[in-house]
Amino acid sequence: MGSVTIAVDAMSGDLGPAVAVSASLVAVRENEALSLILVGNRTELEALLHSGHPRIDIMEATDVVRMNERPSHALRHKQNSSMAVALRLVRDGQAQGCVSAGNTGALMVFGRSILRMYPGIERPAITKLIPSLRGRCHVLDLGANVDASAENLYQFALMGSLMASAVNNLQEPRVALLNVGEEEIKGNEQVRLASHMLAQCDTLNYIGYVEGSDLFRDVADVVVCDGFVGNIALKTGEGVAGLLIELLEKTFARSLYGRIVGWLARPILGRVLKLMDPSRHNGASLLGLQGVVIKSHGNANERAMLSAIRQAVLEVELEVPRRINERLDDLLL
Repeated sequence: MGSVTIAVDAMSGDLGPAVAVSASLVAVRENEALSLILVGNRTELEALLHSGHPRIDIMEATDVVRMNERPSHALRHKQNSSMAVALRLVRDGQAQGCVSAGNTGALMVFGRSILRMYPGIERPAITKLIPSLRGRCHVLDLGANVDASAENLYQFALMGSLMASAVNNLQEPRVALLNVGEEEIKGNEQVRLASHMLAQCDTLNYIGYVEGSDLFRDVADVVVCDGFVGNIALKTGEGVAGLLIELLEKTFARSLYGRIVGWLARPILGRVLKLMDPSRHNGASLLGLQGVVIKSHGNANERAMLSAIRQAVLEVELEVPRRINERLDDLLL
């Protein structure tokens, strides 16, 4: 694929537009085929860009969706927000993907309103690749829907399987439901009914239930759950990873012996820390929308925002929305 243009909602993150601008400058320097449109307050963005960059444009947006704002209020009153304007750039073909670190609920309702859903899909789902023991696993939903029906879970599984095929080039991704146990009698009614529906789908490689500890053990390529469970699982995993990184750094810095051991083990530790660092895996896909939309952590730093931009570029290059949309009709019940 040739050039790629990504719209960046530069105003919505917790740390302000400086992070988005800094990450954008790095992104265009490392990828000569990439152009970016920063959406937000022109005066602030021009000041942060200084002399600017030929492949970074600015699109004025007069408002910002706040993190504590109700999505319904944002949809009614914030149509000129940086989030809504960025999504309209994708809808109108001026950009091929959008990145936002803003309010998750607002991004979902704006996405449904502006970009629309795939036919046959009721709700979008947030998914991302998390590192596992011998590979990576797509987990969804990670927070777009705090509750989900069996039909929703079934649809998430379909989209997740197609996502894994498109991104990881897997012919038959292993699909599982996250549950409190592996036995068939475990779980609530929605999960058990979803399991029955998935078992009846001949075109999916459904392997049954998995538990939380299996997320990082290469047991499945796609793990499905509602957004309440998924978000807690994700944040817990990221918290543990952050704790281990901090403990390792403190341990090796505590004494001369520790610093020597740390220096000798630096090549191995570097690979481990890179795998564990949540900022290097930032950027979750809002699946189900007719376009590439990447949700970044609200508190993303420059490296994390850069990772989200890279994820958007990857999905545009792989034509993920088109490839999912083309096969959904064959899989929907």
